[in-house]
Amino acid sequence: MSHQSDTCQEKLQKLNQQVSVMRKEIKNLRETLDSATRAHRKHIVSLQSTVSNIDLKELCKAHTQTNISASPVSALEQGVIQTVPIGYLSSCFSAKNGTPRQPTICGPSRAELRIEHRVFNNPEHALVGLEQYSHVWIIFVFHKNGHLSAKAKVKPPRLNGKKVGVYSTRSPHRPNALGLTLAKLDKVQGDTVYLSDIDMIDGTPVLDIKPYIPDYDSIHSRAETGGQNEDCPHTELTDVELENEDITTDTKRQKLECDHLVDGANNNDPFTHLQSALEDVKAYVSQSDISLQEKNKVPNSEKNPSESSLERPCYGEEAYSTIASWIRDPPVSSLEVRFTTHAEKELAQFLPAGCNEREGPKFKFLRSTEEAIAAIRGVLSADPRSVYRRGRCTDKLFYFTLDTADVTCWFGQNFAEVLQIRPVQQLTEVAKD
Repeated sequence: MSHQSDTCQEKLQKLNQQVSVMRKEIKNLRETLDSATRAHRKHIVSLQSTVSNIDLKELCKAHTQTNISASPVSALEQGVIQTVPIGYLSSCFSAKNGTPRQPTICGPSRAELRIEHRVFNNPEHALVGLEQYSHVWIIFVFHKNGHLSAKAKVKPPRLNGKKVGVYSTRSPHRPNALGLTLAKLDKVQGDTVYLSDIDMIDGTPVLDIKPYIPDYDSIHSRAETGGQNEDCPHTELTDVELENEDITTDTKRQKLECDHLVDGANNNDPFTHLQSALEDVKAYVSQSDISLQEKNKVPNSEKNPSESSLERPCYGEEAYSTIASWIRDPPVSSLEVRFTTHAEKELAQFLPAGCNEREGPKFKFLRSTEEAIAAIRGVLSADPRSVYRRGRCTDKLFYFTLDTADVTCWFGQNFAEVLQIRPVQQLTEVAKD
């Protein structure tokens, strides 16, 4: 019994020692917290006194006078740029989640842009002539970034976590949150522009519209439609030019021979240069035929007649464009998109835009069930999840809004399956209840 009591006393002493140590630590923490609180109060009082000594009205007045006195030209030269949205986009995508990252991903996606009257007294006048173009550049603001900070390196979703420089990507998180997209122009009606193939969410501030001109904006079109260079060989007479005149190969040679004979006659020595001229003609024709065959990768029978009648001009250096390899061959593969029977039935209940035949959920932009299916496939096949969701939230459902439909889906191995499609209004009413 005495041995057991001694053991209990030792344990009790150890516990008392631990309790005393804990009390000392708690006392130290309280003292540290009190000192931090006092220091914080001192900083607050110092800031308040500093702010109270500043005459904010005088400061704002001086700032306004400085801005008024500075001319617009000098302001631009100093990099002071003031932008005003020309309008706000009304889009079929109401949230960032599920919005395509590029405009060509979801073809049926549509939007409307109405030009603000505060920009122009007659905004419809600013759109005159725009209907002659099939596509337009849209310059806009990424207004839903959530913060203004930007990092020098980002993780594009298509690289699945690998970092690259922000300027080698189209990430929305940039020092200046400006976006550029190429949209299809469906029609212009009054002061409103109707677009499709878009990747912008509802309420996006638009800064400018510029027509897309392939002759200027496409590097391939520049090479095909540019003027000829004086340094380019054989610009005076080419096989293609002679083909446009429906001249046979024999006629080409005769014309070239006559040209050389005329040149020789002008030199008052036709017989001396006749043999060399004929040899030059043979070498030129054979060389031109070989060069044309090497340039054309497809047989002549498979070429488009409109393409065969145009010759690519020579610029001294070959005009071409290159892009990063991961753009066309990303580590993330395209996903197969499936629909459950329940989701297909729910989607079939939606009425197309402009239809008033019966009551029920109705699309605002999409014109048929087939367009909605194509749009959903376009969004999901490109895997709209972020790198974080793709790696750490694989067991969670994914939600996004398309037009007036709220889509619920989940992702498996190389596929995405749509589980439910409900009207946004109905979903809001359920949330309120």
